[in-house]
Amino acid sequence: MKPINAGALLAVSALLAACGQQGEYTASAVANGPEASAAMGNMAMPAQTAKTASGAGTVTAIDKTAGTITLDHGPIAEAGWPAMTMAFKAAPALLDKVKTGDKVTFALKLEGGSGEVTAIDKQ
Repeated sequence: MKPINAGALLAVSALLAACGQQGEYTASAVANGPEASAAMGNMAMPAQTAKTASGAGTVTAIDKTAGTITLDHGPIAEAGWPAMTMAFKAAPALLDKVKTGDKVTFALKLEGGSGEVTAIDKQ
């Protein structure tokens, strides 16, 4: 068996220990205090407003239990949608304004690839 050089063993041990050390992290130093609030005031924040759209079509179904209205609508450019028939969420008061077969104009709030009717009027 060959003798192990104590200096080499010490150097390897120190190197391994240094690689495994992690800096101390304190959340309060990062996210608290007036300095953090002041710095965040200068940051650009994404807009929290939903995209809106409008359309015209015909009411093909109303489901008051589910809170939906199905519309056979023309293209909706703001959403990039072609003409189609689809169901939208709607408040109960809006569902009471129309009946199946009515031709309507409507406004939508667009979020996550779907829409919610925010206004509806008979044509």
